[in-house]
Parts: sequence; C-alpha cells; structure tokens
Amino acid sequence: MVRLKCILAQTVKELTQIKRDRLSLILSLLLPLVMVMLFALSSSLDLNNIYLAIQDLDNTPTSREYITTFESTNKFKLVAQGPFVNVSQLLGQGKASVGVIIPPDFTRNLQRPGSEAQVQVLVDGSDANTANLVQVYVNATNNAFGDNLQSSQLVSVSPQPQMWFNPGLETLRYNGPGAIALAMAMFPALLAGLATVKEREYGTILQVYASNLTSSEYLLGKAFSYWLLGMIGLVLAILEAKLFFGLWFVGDLTPLIIGSVLYIASSVFWGIYLGNTLKSQSVVISVVSVTSFLLSLLLSGYIYPVSNIPVGLRWLSVFVPAQSYILLTRDAFSRGVGWPSVWVSVLNLALLTSFYFLIAKRKLKNMQMET
Repeated sequence: MVRLKCILAQTVKELTQIKRDRLSLILSLLLPLVMVMLFALSSSLDLNNIYLAIQDLDNTPTSREYITTFESTNKFKLVAQGPFVNVSQLLGQGKASVGVIIPPDFTRNLQRPGSEAQVQVLVDGSDANTANLVQVYVNATNNAFGDNLQSSQLVSVSPQPQMWFNPGLETLRYNGPGAIALAMAMFPALLAGLATVKEREYGTILQVYASNLTSSEYLLGKAFSYWLLGMIGLVLAILEAKLFFGLWFVGDLTPLIIGSVLYIASSVFWGIYLGNTLKSQSVVISVVSVTSFLLSLLLSGYIYPVSNIPVGLRWLSVFVPAQSYILLTRDAFSRGVGWPSVWVSVLNLALLTSFYFLIAKRKLKNMQMET
C-alpha cells in the first residue's frame, strides 16, 4: 500500500535539493519562456493536405461535376459529401478544415444568362496559413470547373468565405499555443532525468534502497516535486502568451487543465526512467534532447500536420505526448470546441502517462533487485 506520508517526505527532500541548485532552478523556469517566444515568432507553417467536407443541396449532375473538380486536385482530400453532411459539426470536431455548401439553386443559376452561382465556403481560420491557401485553391478549382463545364454561357462561381475560430487570420493564434507545448516538452524530463542519474553517480540511491520506501512511493515523491516545477513553468508560459501575444482561453478549460496535469507528469516519468536507465548526465541530456524535444518538434503536428508524415514514421507520433497536448492548447486558445473535439487527446495522454509510470517503476524495481 502506498503511504502518502512517505511520498510527501520524498517530495520535500527533492524540493530542498532543487532549491539549493538555484542556477538550475532559474534556468528551468526562464528557458521555457525563451523557447515560447522563439517558436511562436519564428515558425512558418505550410500545409499540403486540406480535409474538405461538401454539403450538396443541389444534388444535380452539374453540382456533382463541381465536386469532382475538387476531388481531382491534389490539394483537397474529400472526407464527406452529400445533401445531409453537417459541415459545421465536422469543422467543430476537427475532421474537416474546409467546408463547401452548394445551394439548391446552384445549377439553375449557372444556366441563367449573365447570372452568378454562389457557393459558401467555411474555413477553419485557427490556422491562418491554411485559410489563406484555401482561398487560393478554391479560386483555382472554380476556374478549372468553369473551363471544363460544357456550356455556352458565362460561368461564374463566387465563393463566400467565412473564417472560423480565427477571423483575423492571426498566425500567432495558431503558432503560440503549439509553442507552449513544445517549450514544456523538454525541461521537466531533463530536470527529472538529471536528478535521477546524479543519485546513481554519487551512490545516494543506495540509501533509498536501504530505506523502507517502496518503489512507487519513491517514484511518486520524486516525480511530484518536478511536476510542481513543470506546472509553475507552464503557468508562466501561459502568462507570457497573454502578455506578449494576447492569447487567452476561449472555451472550456477542463480538457486543458486535465491534459496539462497528464502532459507534465508523462514528461517527468519519462525523465526518471531515462535517469535510471542511462549511466551519465551527458547521455541523459542527449537522449532527452532527441526523444522529448526533437521528436516533439517533428512528429507533434506543430510544423506540419501529422497526416503529412510518411506512414512508416507516423506511428511514432502516438508515443509523443506533445502531439496530443498541442491539440489541447490550440483548442483552448483558438477553437474553443472543448471535449467533443479533444477527448481522444486527453485519453491518449492518460495512457502515455500510465505507460511511462509503469516502465519507470519496473526499471526501479529491477535496479533494487540487481543491487
């Protein structure tokens, strides 16, 4: 049975050691703020795949030919089409980035001399880069449709775009939340890993083995101290985003709160596992840099969508907590849809946190037996 008193005693011990190393403490709080600033302001995102949903209220051969024109391009991926497609729901759930609504009089207006057929285009404006590209691609698709349409009359299809979630097309509303997730991906794991490997290098871990602490009590007590430090850093990063970028919450905060607790915990447990597995501080720094930072940068969906990653590497993103947490931060700061859109991300973070806890606990038990 896990004893709360022993966990708290271990936490106090770890916090005392952190307090003594003031330089590391200051850097662990300041460097994430610097990273948030750098990533939010310097990142330039490019999108190659746009998920498209079309509600065809006209349902005529002409409207279906219009849809086929979208399908024939390499810019759009059609996820749903038909008269009963709920475009707004698909946008809110994140299953589509663009929605096109073809009105019932689409074909009739095309056949009228000098008339103009309009379609409504709904765009997920939380990604300003995507929203701008969509307008270009839709216009190009309309031109292609007009060239291919077998009609002697002038064809004019005029899209009426509406930007959802980010009407001003502000890039920071997309980059900023992702930068917060990236900044917090590395430092909790790094601090926990270095503190753990130090105990092995100095031999003080033997005192833990000789005590009546169980592996779970030691692990939870140690992790809680660095989790507290990570949560403080996260709060400071959010305040920085508000102060410098004007970012603030727009919807239900409970997914972000629960996800943040799990995200920092998964990072800490991973760092403790590495500290118990690797033999020196330099190796811990290198491995954390690759696994916690580089993989988060490349496989989280911050630079480009996960769907654009080659299939052979895409499966690795499932084991990258930042991939799920970025979805949470972007929803909390930009989209505001809440649980219907991000519950899978929270569940994935819970599974990853449990997995990293179990492998760290198992490694610690094996070390005790070997000693």
